[in-house]
Amino acid sequence: MIPVARPNFDDRERKAVLEVLDSGMLAQGPKVKAFEDAFARYVGRKHGVAVCNGTAALHVALLAHGIGKGHEVLVPPLTFFASAATVLQTGARVRFTDIEATTYNMDPERLRRALTKRTKAIMPVHLFGQTASMNPIIEFAQESGLLLIEDACQAHGARYRGQMAGALGDTACFSFYPTKNMTTTEGGMIVTDDDVVADACRKLRDQGQSSKYMHDLVGFNLRMTEVAAAIGLVQLSKLEGFVARRRETAHFLTERLAAVRGLVPPAEPEDRMHAFYQYIVRVEKFPRSRDDLVKFLTDHGVGSRSSYPMPVYAQKALADQKHRRCAVAERVIPKLLELPVHPLVSDADRETIAQTVLTARAA
Repeated sequence: MIPVARPNFDDRERKAVLEVLDSGMLAQGPKVKAFEDAFARYVGRKHGVAVCNGTAALHVALLAHGIGKGHEVLVPPLTFFASAATVLQTGARVRFTDIEATTYNMDPERLRRALTKRTKAIMPVHLFGQTASMNPIIEFAQESGLLLIEDACQAHGARYRGQMAGALGDTACFSFYPTKNMTTTEGGMIVTDDDVVADACRKLRDQGQSSKYMHDLVGFNLRMTEVAAAIGLVQLSKLEGFVARRRETAHFLTERLAAVRGLVPPAEPEDRMHAFYQYIVRVEKFPRSRDDLVKFLTDHGVGSRSSYPMPVYAQKALADQKHRRCAVAERVIPKLLELPVHPLVSDADRETIAQTVLTARAA
């Protein structure tokens, strides 16, 4: 089986973990600080604040910006549930705004109709490894006096008009879950240029402490461990190579699948560089349904899975809330599937993936 996703470690990560274990310093310490500084420098930000996962990063960033009861945040409906859940956990409301049919990211043209007097922030999600169409979103945010918080949890190494994902809004958040373009096993990072926001994030992730046992506010225990940070430092040094290999495999697959009637490979507009966290294919007028194609591929040794099952607003957890429906998201979501694109996909593997898809059409 060619797995659809797989973390990529070698002796460098193992050595880094053993060094931490031997040091006796396991909680947040010098490795976390070094990782924060290195990751912020990579993205092009002044501050990095490490936390225990990407969800915590989003939650803390929203709170640090003062998002709470009485506010609304604009979020796309095609994303991981945490993008919306963290807004709700602050006491604010989510207003969903539809996506582009090509990139599957937030559609800037739909923002104005979602705007209300209570709108406080926009949270574009750089989905599947590709940034949203940021310039018009930035212009709209500035014109409307809104905060812009990037959910870059899937976009390590992606670029928009030469700028890194995470360097485009007021603040940005990343996840280091095992399947991401780089991992710390679990972990997250907030990046910002705002000194006040960074200070608030540091306090919120560590029990509200400004110094040992001095609690300036009621915070959480969301710290990153030294073990995670040590892994993160090694993974960060490999990230550009990981992304390059993902892009090479993605472009190979696109070249092979572009002529397959009924399948739509990922779009990559000229003004951005896709980091291909996931390689997403849309099934249109294909002989098999999306789910049948996933089963065929899996049965023939190619790891494949459907993407998110529904718009976030259709999840059971939000059943008691009213949300405006998003027609584009509802149309495309049932058609999306993922193929393997991680750096451990070999040249032979990607040939097998392409050939198996072609066989699925003919069988």
